[in-house]
Parts: sequence; C-alpha cells; structure tokens
Amino acid sequence: MKAISSMATRHALTDLFAAAAQAGLPRVRLESVGGVDAASRVADGELFDLVLLAAGALGRLADAGHVDAATVRPLMLSQTAAAVPDPSVVSAPLQEGIAFADAAQLRDALRSARRIGYSTGPSGTALLRMIEEWGLADELDGGLVQARSGIPVAASLSSGDVDLGFQQLSELVGQPGIRILGRLPDDCAIDTVFAGAVATASADSAGAAEVLAFLASDATVAIRRRHAFGVPA
Repeated sequence: MKAISSMATRHALTDLFAAAAQAGLPRVRLESVGGVDAASRVADGELFDLVLLAAGALGRLADAGHVDAATVRPLMLSQTAAAVPDPSVVSAPLQEGIAFADAAQLRDALRSARRIGYSTGPSGTALLRMIEEWGLADELDGGLVQARSGIPVAASLSSGDVDLGFQQLSELVGQPGIRILGRLPDDCAIDTVFAGAVATASADSAGAAEVLAFLASDATVAIRRRHAFGVPA
C-alpha cells in the first residue's frame, strides 16, 4: 500500500504506520514531499492508496474527485511556532510555551528582524495573510524568505539565511542549530489540521480505510502527541 503526505507529518506518520502494521493492518510505504507538490501529484493522477495533507488541500482534492470525500478524517492538530538560530543546539527540544506575549509583540519582532523565514505550506500562507492584514507587507518586503518546497525553515535558520523563522512546531522540534521560542499567542495563532483520505485510485480502498481509521483512533494519541501534534476536536 502506498501513501503520500506533506513533510510536516512525515515523522509522526512513519511511527503511526509502523504501529498500524504491528496491529496487523496492511503495511504502508510512505512518501513525504512538499504539500503543494503532493497535492499536484495526486491531482495529476499518480496512484496512491492514502493521501495525508492539510485539511484545506485535502478538501480541494475531494471536491475534484481525487480522494473519497466520505473517508476524510482529521488526524493531527499542528500549531505554528517561532524559532531563532542557535548554533549550540544539537536537537531543538519541544517548547510548550508561547513565543510572544501577544500579537503586538509579534509585530514588533517582525519589524526588528533582518530576514524572516516562512514555509511553502499552510503556516506560511497564513503568516503572509496576517502580515498583509496588519499592513506590514510593504515594510517587510525584501526581508521575507520562503523556504524551498520540502526544505524546513530550520535549515534557513541554522544556515544564517534568516534570523527569525516560523513553521509548524512539529517541523522545528529535533532540528539542529535552532532555538524554539514557542508557539504563537492565541490572538494570532496559526493552527493547521492535517487529515487523511482514501484515494479514489486506491487498489485496496477497504484496507486503506482500515489503516486510516486506526491512525485516527485513541490507540495512536500518544504517538501523535510525542511528535508535537494535538488531537483535532
């Protein structure tokens, strides 16, 4: 069985699929790429059994008939966090706190940063929208650096290309050369729900649905939380 996902969930999904196999369910070979690329490949007709992407992207694939809308299941809640370079860090630990006191403090941090890193995924899109709504787009123009598809913002931070970066917390945890400041405050939080669905081209839709049900079950909550994901309501 074959699945495709965005990079943000690859580590969690590797462990989740391993747990599913241990539970006697079909083994799944996972390929993780940039979310935009993953959605494009599914839309272009490449054969997969399971598709695991941000809920919005998966919804668009369902509307176009590329995944079975009836099988869509929310799996993981991801919160966007902020980070800065720190060469002394070998593996960035999970930071449960909040990076800034409120949206006003975040705006100050954006104005003070030399170069700001953001992702190609939903967190990056939401950050740009928020900057636009705050009227900072012109002021920050030239200082915004988008990571290449499939490349974590942490790589831009550790290399010194940016001095403030934003990405989903799960993508920052464990990365070298960065210090996680914490998630964004509630008044400007950027949360993403990742979901899964059975591809309409699946050769074993019943088996794929069984695996997906296991991933969304209470039996996997500890795995999801270990990878810095919450459980969607």
